[in-house]
Amino acid sequence: MQPALVARTVAVPAGAAADLIALLPADTPVSWVRRGEGLVGWGTSASVRTTGPTRFADAAKWWAELVARSAVTDEVGEPGTGLVAFGSFAFSDDDAVDSVLTVPQVVVGRRGGVAWVTTIGSGDRAPEAPLPERVPSPAAPQGVTYADGALDGEQWMSAVADAVARIDSGALEKVVLARDLIATAESPIDVRWPLAQLASSYPMCWTFHVEGLFGATPELLVRRERGLVTSRVLAGTIRRTGDETRDDELAGALSRSSKDLEEHEYAVRSVADALEPHCSSMNVPEAPFVLHLPNVMHLATDVTGVVHDGITSLELAAALHPSAAVGGTPRDRAVALIAELEQMSRDRYAAPVGWMDASGDGEWGIALRSALLSGDTVRLFAGCGVVGSSDPAAELAESQAKLVPVRDALGG
Repeated sequence: MQPALVARTVAVPAGAAADLIALLPADTPVSWVRRGEGLVGWGTSASVRTTGPTRFADAAKWWAELVARSAVTDEVGEPGTGLVAFGSFAFSDDDAVDSVLTVPQVVVGRRGGVAWVTTIGSGDRAPEAPLPERVPSPAAPQGVTYADGALDGEQWMSAVADAVARIDSGALEKVVLARDLIATAESPIDVRWPLAQLASSYPMCWTFHVEGLFGATPELLVRRERGLVTSRVLAGTIRRTGDETRDDELAGALSRSSKDLEEHEYAVRSVADALEPHCSSMNVPEAPFVLHLPNVMHLATDVTGVVHDGITSLELAAALHPSAAVGGTPRDRAVALIAELEQMSRDRYAAPVGWMDASGDGEWGIALRSALLSGDTVRLFAGCGVVGSSDPAAELAESQAKLVPVRDALGG
């Protein structure tokens, strides 16, 4: 029986993959890059779309069946070599938005001093696909203007106040409320432009793109690599001033803030509870550290564990989503309140985005600091964790800070 797909991974000189984003052509690019390392790809060898409550399970089943029917030659043996799929999933069980898992025709990866190219096709053998010597550079977006999305600032602050009242009444402990902003350019935008800006300005984040959803997320939902599971939890935010001394003072205040520590504790607890059934041992630090990014600082905790079952990275992501960092506590009540107060579809914002290989290893981030691109229109998103002590004006300012990365990447 002829295999469904044939994949071949070969090593290439590290210098040939020194700038992964720069290798991307305009046609169907995908990316997952941090500090110059990661994966990029283009073309489509296979893909699946799923919807509703079974979107993760349906995608995982499709991938397992595809892997079982494919032939792989891997001469490198690093995480991300061999057969690889990139994915992006809808936030809500109830939204008709498509989730997607796609297998490129070409994947280029870099890890440390090792670089490789994987070619994937149908037929008896993988196609030849030498690295491009030069890809035309994308043009910068022109004439970008902005308009409110579902709610303007005043309306969104009112929603935050409503959420605080619900929390104070005992209906729930925490809810994450998001808002959107609409950017429009004079002509269709080449996604490679904002990707390059984000990768340059936010190297400590994971710069991603899958089918119009792009961004630079600081939050790793889950990584599974050779049995070790890692999840980076972010909750609790303060905007940087640009003054080093003042920012150090703010970092200290953030680490002592009862509001932010409460918000962070809910998020860490939700991740640890979701991972625990699948891990033989876990490490959950008692206190968070402060993660410094160019525009904001976050309280952060890295939760780790050792997997004792055969669960894949995608299935782990499904078990974790939505964590309290993007949904709230209790989960079901928070998600219901999100649907009521935000008055918009989150689409694939704040949901898992990343990649998985044939072994089930992979990395899935939460699609934050992100936007959806369609032609000349970009829909930007930002969200804030709301607890009983939250101030609506402060949450609005925090959301504006979180819109900065994509706004700057589009040119202001």
